[in-house]
Amino acid sequence: MALIINHSGKLHEAGCDEAGRGCLAGPVFAAAVILPPDFFHPDLNDSKKLTDKKRYELREIIENESLAWSVARLDAPDIDKYNILWASVRAMHKALDKIKIKPEHILVDGNKFKPYKEINYDCIVKGDGIYTSIAAASILAKTFRDDYMLELHHKYPDYQWNKNKGYPTETHRSAIVKYGPCEFHRKSFQLYPSSDQLSLF
Repeated sequence: MALIINHSGKLHEAGCDEAGRGCLAGPVFAAAVILPPDFFHPDLNDSKKLTDKKRYELREIIENESLAWSVARLDAPDIDKYNILWASVRAMHKALDKIKIKPEHILVDGNKFKPYKEINYDCIVKGDGIYTSIAAASILAKTFRDDYMLELHHKYPDYQWNKNKGYPTETHRSAIVKYGPCEFHRKSFQLYPSSDQLSLF
């Protein structure tokens, strides 16, 4: 089923999404994308439903063919300060601050947002599988975050962020048990396994 191109009927409608909310380490990334009103690509979808190869292919198309796009992040200390939900919203605001065209309307993936510069917005649960602009934002946020975690992996290879990207995999948790958390871990998250899980490590 093809994604819906526009929600509001406005020419400059920005889709926003984030990546990295469920991670134990690294930033949360957010993207804002304004697509042409006639934009179409048959493979465009929620980034979680795409292969890594397809995400990067679509990222190049989105960067080249969108009217405007931007990416921003909030690092682990800010996530600990604001909590992951509101840090994600702040990252979206930062992305909207950077976008070269002022949106006339904003589409947000999820059910929580805070007003941005008196621009009307709609929250759409699972919007990255419904609207093209949100799907495009999900792809940019995911690929830019993956690239960043690959950079961090070279600094802290023991956590295998080149593979788990900071998510709470068994290998990531076992590395935290063995080496302890580092500066990029989110201290407000449950980094260590629960007592009934410790026997697995």
